[in-house]
Amino acid sequence: MRALLPDLTPWRSSRDFRRMWLAGLVTVFGSFLTFVALPVQLKELTGSTVAVGAIGAVELVPLIVCGLYGGALADALDRRKLILWTEAGLGVLSGMLLLNTLLPHPLVWPLYVVAALVSALTGLQRPALQAIVPRIVPHEQLPAAIALNQMRWQAGAIAGPSLAGLIIAFAGLEWAYLLDVVSYAVSVALAIGLAASPASHDAEKPSLRGILDGARYAWGRKELLGTYTIDMAAMFFAFPTAIFPFLADDLDAKWALGLMYGAGAVGSLAVTLTSGWVSRIHRHGRMVVLAAAGWGGAMALAGLMDNIWLVLLFLAAAGGCDTVSGLFRSAIWDQTIPDELRGRLAGIELLSYSVGPQLGQVRAGGMASVTGVRASVWAGGVACVASVGLLATALPRLMSYDARTNEHAVAMRTLRATAVTEAA
Repeated sequence: MRALLPDLTPWRSSRDFRRMWLAGLVTVFGSFLTFVALPVQLKELTGSTVAVGAIGAVELVPLIVCGLYGGALADALDRRKLILWTEAGLGVLSGMLLLNTLLPHPLVWPLYVVAALVSALTGLQRPALQAIVPRIVPHEQLPAAIALNQMRWQAGAIAGPSLAGLIIAFAGLEWAYLLDVVSYAVSVALAIGLAASPASHDAEKPSLRGILDGARYAWGRKELLGTYTIDMAAMFFAFPTAIFPFLADDLDAKWALGLMYGAGAVGSLAVTLTSGWVSRIHRHGRMVVLAAAGWGGAMALAGLMDNIWLVLLFLAAAGGCDTVSGLFRSAIWDQTIPDELRGRLAGIELLSYSVGPQLGQVRAGGMASVTGVRASVWAGGVACVASVGLLATALPRLMSYDARTNEHAVAMRTLRATAVTEAA
């Protein structure tokens, strides 16, 4: 049993990791309140599945542009400062949602504008958040740190949506937005105490050429390319969260909306609470593929169920599969990418695991308007399984990846060991 429990070594050994972990926990909790409140508010104001699914469309371009540029910034600037200022900006945007909700007649267009700006700031911030972890955690502790960060996300993803449903039902949308603003204030206060994380002395200024250099590196690493395409396909076909408010209506279970948003995180938490096994798995690519197929299969079953409790069960199973995929994707990224390229590659990674969900919301909302809500869910799951299977056959480098023998993983392990020896 002890071998299954999460490895807490990164928490004990790194003060900055503890501080970042706590700041992220608070932010995730608040962000999930807004994650539920925004589509609910759009549903109340428009009554349209297409209007709710359009959130993904307005978020897409800012995420692509700012994600790539944010990766270049993370390699060229102090990563701590970049995290701090974008976190403060996200808090201001949550305040704008609150002010709009307090109007006698809330407007629809500010919801889309703020969603696009949040996507832009998230794109600027995420590469720095990911790229800073290998600097504050020893190389051999990275899989454990990834699992702990996943656990943090899951705790917020369970508590946030579950409480959001209750808060919206009994107190109103404005309270969900207010708590999100407060969470950002607490997170900024914690981030101020992080140690500086300056760029390397020979870092290039952010430029299109630098971004293209990162893209060329990613293209040359077929195992990395495989992790991107597998995740994008899985999220595009089987990410129906935008239509959960309509699915709850279809199942005559409006009371379960918060549980539907939080069910995936319950499955994810079950995986990370027993994540001691992660460090003993070396065939990371195969785990990515199997878990992505499992995600699609579970979503298909969720769409076919008439009983709300079975729907929640399969949503939880999907969340567990997604976490397994995420753990091993992150392990491949963090253990093989050179530090001088880490920010730019993190920008590309951000697109791989964020663009898919944005487009998935558009797909789910558009398809639901034609075929019905439940058909949109189960058909997307089936398409996910089929696409992952086809991609796996076309990606032999991903399927054969082994962390013990991969030349990039071996080189990074040797480099980190040399740096520790020299520092000692």
